Amino acid sequence: MLKAAPAVFFAPRTLVVTTCISALYLLLSVTLVGFKTDQLVLIAIFNGLYYGSAITRKFITGFSIFIVYWIIFDYMKAFPNYAFRPVHIEQLYEAEKSLFGIHTASGVVTPNEYFQQHPSVAGDWLSGVFYLCWVPVPLLFAAFLFFRNRPVFLRFALAFFAVNMIGFVVYYIYPAAPPWYVQEHGFSLITSTPGNTAGLHRFDELVGAPIFQSLYAKGSNVFAAMPSLHSAYPVVVLYYGMKGRYRYASILFAVVMLGIWSAAVYTSHHYVLDVLAGITCAVLGIGCVEKGISGNGPFSRFFDSYLHKIL
Repeated sequence: MLKAAPAVFFAPRTLVVTTCISALYLLLSVTLVGFKTDQLVLIAIFNGLYYGSAITRKFITGFSIFIVYWIIFDYMKAFPNYAFRPVHIEQLYEAEKSLFGIHTASGVVTPNEYFQQHPSVAGDWLSGVFYLCWVPVPLLFAAFLFFRNRPVFLRFALAFFAVNMIGFVVYYIYPAAPPWYVQEHGFSLITSTPGNTAGLHRFDELVGAPIFQSLYAKGSNVFAAMPSLHSAYPVVVLYYGMKGRYRYASILFAVVMLGIWSAAVYTSHHYVLDVLAGITCAVLGIGCVEKGISGNGPFSRFFDSYLHKIL
């Protein structure tokens, strides 16, 4: 019986399916966004873990939800949202100033403009540290949940995916420029504008390394500021931290959440309106997933089937 396991593990049908998926991904990626070595690395990681052992197969099967999200995010470069709908620049800026404007001696300014005029070393340090938590914290929490509580892990992964899909849809319905764009280019549309570190460049200067400069050079789309998914992710993490009853971790997640929200505005990457939209996306995504799982429909059956594969 023990000798039969490898034959099942490396079943011909499984080998064919994973090879076809890998080849299709590479072909589609080269066609849409051009060849990058990252694509080969992703294929190697996926196949290595899938055929490494039983536990690594379950691990990569569970994390495939995050991989699909990343692939979709990468492919958005081939379909910039400004090609489909008008970009909102002045409209969003004026709405922010009207709702959250700060009165100064020189007139009313947005919170972003106020912080741009009044930066601090502490603010620069904290903003950089909190913004670096944007992706690592959700992924590390997901890895923790995979080994400690797989039902909650799957709920978290599906909610993370749902929140992103809602956000991506809004990107295409309402293309929007970030605050730093207005600060540098005014209200004119320049579609070739590259990603920008904005206020985070001060953190790079403090640490003496182009950390955020290298990250934002890979951005998919400058005009995807609304909603702020930076602000959505920590909400999802906090919700499932509380759902899993990880009390002390949830306190840390709450601090990170508030820090990211504040940093998004302080560094001129997002308006307060963007942050609120991101929070709304998080609530909607979590609500849709939780409602779907609790019902008796196809989504609930999908959840049970997927969970069976990773248990």
